[in-house]
Order: sequence, then C-alpha cells, then structure tokens
Amino acid sequence: MSNIPAELRYTTSHEWVRVEADGTLTVGVTDHAQQALGDVVFLELPEAGRVVEAGESVAVIESVKAASDIYAPVAGEVIANNEEAVNAPEGVNEDAYGAWLFKIKPADANAVNGLLDAAGYENAIS
Repeated sequence: MSNIPAELRYTTSHEWVRVEADGTLTVGVTDHAQQALGDVVFLELPEAGRVVEAGESVAVIESVKAASDIYAPVAGEVIANNEEAVNAPEGVNEDAYGAWLFKIKPADANAVNGLLDAAGYENAIS
C-alpha cells in the first residue's frame, strides 16, 4: 500500500506537487514511484531559470532497475532544484515526500487544480 498524503496533488506520471504559501510548487516523485523503481542511485534535475511546459520531461531518476523521466506537472519556470537530493539520491527511497526534487513558479496559479487529488491518484495506481 502506497503512502498518499491528502494535502498534495498528483500526476498520472507519479509526481507529487505541494502548493507553497507563496504560490510556488514543490515537486517530487511519489512513494508508489520510488517503490516501483527500487533503489534510487542517480538524479538529474532541471536548472533554475528553465521555462517548462506541462508534461515536459524535465528530470531523470535512475534506480538499479531502470531510468525514468520526471515530468513538469504544470507550465512555469523552475526556480530551484534540490542539490541535497542529487548528492544523496537514496533519500527519495527513505522519504519520497520529504525529498523534493525541484520547485516551479507556475505560469497559471490555477493549473494545479487540474492535477489529481489523493483519491484520484490512488484510483490511477490501483
């Protein structure tokens, strides 16, 4: 059973999204995704300043089993990435919701409303 926090939003490609107080979005991979991947050994994250489209491949996560793309949940500008996660990618396995990967300033503040809620994501993965 995957851990699916109710306060987050989700994509069908297994990213989680947290809306911050300033309207920016923090993005990571879900517990379900890290379980499916197995031991995460490498992360390649987008640089701050990169403008992305919703659904665009913006990062790569590699495990001992496979490499997978990570997609931008909404259009906007990447404003930060988590160097700590790059330096210790196993943190994604230890705490998928604590090990954020990048932050986006969304082009449209309402775009996050189009993402899945916890129940929707649970339905998508079951």
